[in-house]
Amino acid sequence: MTRDDVEVLEEDVGYQGIFRVDRYRLRHCLYAGGWSAPMAREVFERGHAVAVIPFDPVRDRLVLIEQFRAGAFAAARTPWFAEDFSPWLLEVVAGIIDEGETPEQVAKRETLEEIGCTVHDLVPVCRTLASPGACSESVAIFCGRIDADEATAFAGMVHEHEDIRVLVVSPEEAFQWLDQGRIVNATTLVALHWFRTHHPHLRESWG
Repeated sequence: MTRDDVEVLEEDVGYQGIFRVDRYRLRHCLYAGGWSAPMAREVFERGHAVAVIPFDPVRDRLVLIEQFRAGAFAAARTPWFAEDFSPWLLEVVAGIIDEGETPEQVAKRETLEEIGCTVHDLVPVCRTLASPGACSESVAIFCGRIDADEATAFAGMVHEHEDIRVLVVSPEEAFQWLDQGRIVNATTLVALHWFRTHHPHLRESWG
């Protein structure tokens, strides 16, 4: 099926703040034939994003970041998380695509802003949907060739309330964090599992 198999009956904005919530009344084609009954759905519209796995193939180092996330804080207050769960998450570089920007431009901008490194090459990884049941956001993931010696200790845009800790680590340490369950950011999980598979090829082609 395609988007043409969905009929939007009504659409309006339910909330507008830093992000937006759109309200839809729609119906869609059924696998067995015919149409579903009309349904109401709210969709969180926060734009589309880019994520970057910053990799130095010469030193064989990844540059990851750690920062506070309000959504993780809210999740931590539920019974589903242990009391010692931290809302400061280990992540790859990421940022929202502004109007008029390409994903590649955002990848380079965010890498410079968040870890202080210049991107010299980009390899596209994939595009993911963050939470497609209720959110329209997609994330274009790249792997970027960088010089880890350029990495700063701390970074972030003060006017955006960013306070970022920059971590230069070996791939083996990052993979250990994966296996220990320390990385819970979904985009970072996808990115690092891809990197684990492609690490030898990237070292050969870039190093």
